[in-house]
Amino acid sequence: MKANKHQWPILIVSGQFHEASDEGFRLNEIVAELEDVQYCSVIPSFTYEDAQEIFISRADLGAVVIDWDLPEENPEEFMTPSELIELIRSRNKTIPILLLTDRLETEDIPVDVIRRIDGYLWKVADTVEFLAGRIEMHLLRYLETIYPAFFGMLVKYAEEYKYAWHTPGHMGGEGFLRSPAGVALYKFFGENTLRSDLSISVPELGSLLDHEGVVGDAEKNSARAFGADYTYYILNGTSNVNQVIWRSQVLRDDIAFVDRNCHKSLNYSMVITEAFPIYMIPRRNKRGIIGPVRLSEFSPDTIKAKVKASKLIPDKLKNRTPKMSTLTNSTYDGVCYNVINIKKELERSVENLHFDEAWYAYARFHPMYKNHFGMTDDDLKDHHPPIFCSHSTHKLLTAFSQASMLHIKNGGTVKIVPDEFNESYMMHGSTSPQYSMIASLDVATKMMQDNGDIMLNDIIIEAIQLRKKMILILDELKEKNENDWFFGMWQPEKVMIEGKEMRFEDTDDEVLAGTQSVWVMSKDNPWHGFEDMEDDYAMLDPIKLTFTTPGIDNDGTMADEGIPANIVTNYLIDKGIVCEKTDYYSFLLLNSLGTTRGKQGTLLAELFKFKELYDRNAPLCEVFPELVKSYPVEYEGVGLKDHCNGIHDYFRDHKILDSMQAGFQVIPDQAMRPAEAYHAVVGRKVEYVDLDNMMGRTPAVMIVPYPPGIPIIMGGEILNEKARPIYEYLKQRQDFENIFPGYESDIHGVVRDERSGKKWFKTMCIKK
Repeated sequence: MKANKHQWPILIVSGQFHEASDEGFRLNEIVAELEDVQYCSVIPSFTYEDAQEIFISRADLGAVVIDWDLPEENPEEFMTPSELIELIRSRNKTIPILLLTDRLETEDIPVDVIRRIDGYLWKVADTVEFLAGRIEMHLLRYLETIYPAFFGMLVKYAEEYKYAWHTPGHMGGEGFLRSPAGVALYKFFGENTLRSDLSISVPELGSLLDHEGVVGDAEKNSARAFGADYTYYILNGTSNVNQVIWRSQVLRDDIAFVDRNCHKSLNYSMVITEAFPIYMIPRRNKRGIIGPVRLSEFSPDTIKAKVKASKLIPDKLKNRTPKMSTLTNSTYDGVCYNVINIKKELERSVENLHFDEAWYAYARFHPMYKNHFGMTDDDLKDHHPPIFCSHSTHKLLTAFSQASMLHIKNGGTVKIVPDEFNESYMMHGSTSPQYSMIASLDVATKMMQDNGDIMLNDIIIEAIQLRKKMILILDELKEKNENDWFFGMWQPEKVMIEGKEMRFEDTDDEVLAGTQSVWVMSKDNPWHGFEDMEDDYAMLDPIKLTFTTPGIDNDGTMADEGIPANIVTNYLIDKGIVCEKTDYYSFLLLNSLGTTRGKQGTLLAELFKFKELYDRNAPLCEVFPELVKSYPVEYEGVGLKDHCNGIHDYFRDHKILDSMQAGFQVIPDQAMRPAEAYHAVVGRKVEYVDLDNMMGRTPAVMIVPYPPGIPIIMGGEILNEKARPIYEYLKQRQDFENIFPGYESDIHGVVRDERSGKKWFKTMCIKK
């Protein structure tokens, strides 16, 4: 494999570059030899401290050469070469570190330094050519190690410039060169992207469907990295991971125990498998934030009671053990479960455990999340069931979009048979896999193996610093004016460190990043707002940042004035800042591997600008010109503060958070299982019914309002008197959209009709 060594600079750390001495002259000769003869690139650094900053900010360095003999009296030095070497090695275990020194100085080099370096370069004893050659040799050896198995073979194949006579039709990009539009695409994506877009006909790259060759090696390596017995690469999204898992284990008439707070792909899994569902009901706090399912929901007695109470499951089937239990971990607001405690409750009550960890693939690689992820290490007992995990490796790790992983841990007695499981895999997999997506999963794995703990610690620290900054901004504003306001954070206000209570913002960053108990929810420190919180059961993921907006207290009391979160996030979107999720008085941002301090600074600046616009009641034509242009009658001449308070008044007067809470605590009566409702859709035994006429009717499709993005009613459930809170909540949403046009949120399963200048919700229902 060819590696472009010029793209991997050599960092040379020395204060001798500009010295008029033999050492300075020799150093510059080495640099010239590397650049002009070896065609390498060099980054000079004049101090150890500068080198530290360069190393932390760049992951593309190919080697580090450190001058050990810099004068100790150098006033620009604030760190020692030993400290620099220790930092480099802690962040990259394999990059070559070479000491530039005099032969007489080696006796002064500590043993700890010798253990961490890869060699010495004698300043004057060897020729310039020899010294530059040694550096280049270490660089090339290092470059050979950075390619994981599949990605390395893909690069090697693409570099061989073979004549392709197989699919895809563009054949390495050549096909695009026949048309101007194709040439434009070729130039945008580049030759390497198109040369590596290959067909399954390439034997050197193995078979994804058979899990053989280098692709099988890559999956096995991912299994080792993520703590699984088996790992499968899925190239059409985590929605499909869930289908593969369920289709491999669940049959018609099986009972499934499902988190009502699950992704809709799991509801579709119930449709495909024709299972009978019973549900876990998550908690909500007074702000409307979704919390953990109560631990008691997982007890054998509770599960048996739910099955017994079901009017849908035939009596002859009620003695069956549920085939599958599916729980969302972490939740969309970053609530993570202690998997060990859940297993203790569930392991004798269900046949398979499934943790949907779409947003949580990184958890294994930092001690912060110990015991709070599906593939967590645990002593295997005979009665332990198999465990499945869904990972959206593309969401918060670095795989390409739709590239996901499916992880399996065998049970104590029940083992997953790969050949049997692969039938479900092949049913849902493509025979034309995208090789770049496979490579991205391979690389995402190696990144976590190489320095996942360091990367995660960095982003946790950065998230903590942003959390603290939000507190300090509010404190500073209130020092000047106790009635002033700013946005808040959903997080602990006080923490216990070694038995001492401290303010969150006064606690050291590294301590907060290294102390799991700070983030574990408890009833003794009820900042989270969830009643009767169990001990050592759920924690907040520090990198999932839930910002709160003024207008509601933690106890649910609505203030006279308030700022609904969707107004803030609409403003941020206009400024190029896209939030992950918006609720009524909170919005979620993700501090992931791609987050930079620049992004954080821009966010804070825009939040301040919003505050300034709100405080002076800036006209909406200045803040949201397109909204005013679209709806001049409603918004012309209205100020931002008045607009916020108008929507806030609607939410308060109609008690919309209470309505949401009531609606989502109801599990409606089931007229039929989800699969039968879907069959009615396919069989055209459905009709659209206006919301105003839906009482007593049975929707054929799930209705999923955003926020919060979970089903309020499933296909086949009856909108009867028991479910009236659901009807009332949907009615409020419909009325709100007519009073405040331009704020139509996504409600899956609802179609809007416009009649007489109003919007009317309608949904597909089973025909009478």
